[in-house]
Amino acid sequence: MANAAFMKPMQLSADLEAVVGKGPMPRSEVVKKLWEYIKANDLQDKQNKRNINADAKLKKVFGGKEQVSMFEMTKLVSGHLS
Repeated sequence: MANAAFMKPMQLSADLEAVVGKGPMPRSEVVKKLWEYIKANDLQDKQNKRNINADAKLKKVFGGKEQVSMFEMTKLVSGHLS
């Protein structure tokens, strides 16, 4: 049952909903939709694929940062889930 929390639908902040769509949705779905958005908008860094370059919408989710790593992204997104 370790994955139950991962599958539980969560409330999303308005900033996160602007990127992934209306919640509630499980964290796994949020991450999937985040990657769809990143790929659709070509926001993965060309030199270092582990970095994501923020557009205006993602910058709000990323606390105003221009660029974050995949690992940092996961942490920052958690702050938008409740």
